[in-house]
Amino acid sequence: MEEKVEQLVKWLREKVKEANVEGLLVGVSGGIDSAVVAHLIKRACPEHSLGVIMPCKSQSSDQEHAYKVIESCGISSLTIDLTETHNVMFPSIQKQLNKSASLNEENQKLADANLRARLRMSTLYTIATNHRYLVVGTDNAAEWHTGYFTKFGDGGVDLVPLVHLTKGEVKGLAKHLEIPAEIIHKQPSAGLWEGQTDENEMGTSYEMIDRYLKGGEIPAEDKTTIDHLHKRSAHKRQLPAAPPR
Repeated sequence: MEEKVEQLVKWLREKVKEANVEGLLVGVSGGIDSAVVAHLIKRACPEHSLGVIMPCKSQSSDQEHAYKVIESCGISSLTIDLTETHNVMFPSIQKQLNKSASLNEENQKLADANLRARLRMSTLYTIATNHRYLVVGTDNAAEWHTGYFTKFGDGGVDLVPLVHLTKGEVKGLAKHLEIPAEIIHKQPSAGLWEGQTDENEMGTSYEMIDRYLKGGEIPAEDKTTIDHLHKRSAHKRQLPAAPPR
């Protein structure tokens, strides 16, 4: 595990040098993936790394866990509450859509969640520009393969150090880095609404996705679900489409 950590830390340092920037930052959600990334960037740039906590109608436990992540790795941190910004922006958009008789009530829950992710992305890049840092993402192999991230939200980053690691491998790194056990073992969730979990939304488990990505046998129903998620989210893993010359 230490060899993998050193490999990732070395890669992060190389990317900082290539980009001619000062350091790295990550949005810390209180989940396992951002916890691992926070530890990695602190090792890569001890004096020039930052963890940004961005509550936005978040569950209180998520913020508590985020602060525990900060404490566990000793990274500098900044907290910016985006609730007020969201409370102004989202209703304003809804009001104008309603005024034009084009508001789709069925899509509002997803639109709300995606806006919060994109507000966080904009916040991270504003801070990154201020510090001359790169924005480091937290998507693992399972999330990347299934498209379980918001396009131009948590998917809008400069570097994705965990993208080749399964959820199980990320958990192994977390244990090695001595991240608090309650964060390692908490139910994966984007914290977008009460009771929301990653696996309920995806319709399969991280264990099944990990096994699939490693070429193992899984139930046909899970394979169908994963293949569907991958195909449906293909646009998220590509540059914007352009017409042929």
